Amino acid sequence: MSRKVVISKTAQKKLENLFEYLITEWSLKVKKEFVEKLDSSIEIIKTQPEIFPESKKGKKLRRCVITKQTTLYYRFNSKRINVVTIFDTRQHPNKLDPEL
Repeated sequence: MSRKVVISKTAQKKLENLFEYLITEWSLKVKKEFVEKLDSSIEIIKTQPEIFPESKKGKKLRRCVITKQTTLYYRFNSKRINVVTIFDTRQHPNKLDPEL
């Protein structure tokens, strides 16, 4: 079963900032490669949301590592995937808590 993906405002803002960073500091090619990894991960989440491990950070919260620097946190039910946030793993882990 494929579920509808809903991206929170926090996650949307973080993605926009990340895309801008990738284009400015790296290249459009690097951004496209990241988007492909992100899309691929979301497709897996849509069909098999329980495949990624539960996070210790929140109840029924799961985490999907997109790249070694970027982790996607989400919750799901029978109809929806709720993308809670995108986290840059180079930050201090305590910065994640307010976003959840």
